[in-house]
Amino acid sequence: MTAVDVLADGFGRVRESVEQVLDGLTEQQLAHRVGGSANSIAWLVWHLTRVQDDHVAEVAGTEQVWTADGWAARFDLPLPTGDTGYGHRGEEVAAVVVPAGLLLDYHRAVHERTAAYLGGLSADDLGVVVDESWDPPVTLAVRLVSVIEDDLQHVGQAAFVRGVLARS
Repeated sequence: MTAVDVLADGFGRVRESVEQVLDGLTEQQLAHRVGGSANSIAWLVWHLTRVQDDHVAEVAGTEQVWTADGWAARFDLPLPTGDTGYGHRGEEVAAVVVPAGLLLDYHRAVHERTAAYLGGLSADDLGVVVDESWDPPVTLAVRLVSVIEDDLQHVGQAAFVRGVLARS
């Protein structure tokens, strides 16, 4: 197994976890905010997918799936088109109310784009610096691991909310 294979496996695990957390939930359940103010499952899955889409498109030098494939129009959220959810407050979190099927289809489209990008990488590509604004500069490998880590944290949060819903 190569380093690229490990990254592909990591993104595959994110996709599997997203599918599990969304399975069978209603739009109302997806929009539920524990305590009235926590991030909803819909927002968490939308956000983790937007971040993956944004970051992978940036390193791949491509347009995001969100705009290139019309997902922004399909979601029709009252948010700026380029929004990824970073720094959202309560009103913006509450604005992400969408059905599970739409979230899952968008996530799958982003996963497919990510997998295709990874399929074209070599081990040498992973050492290329993609962001010099950090000390030390960020390599492609570090950026991709960072996306996987962020995605897994958010899908874990979504799974927690799903568990709360199951108990109420």
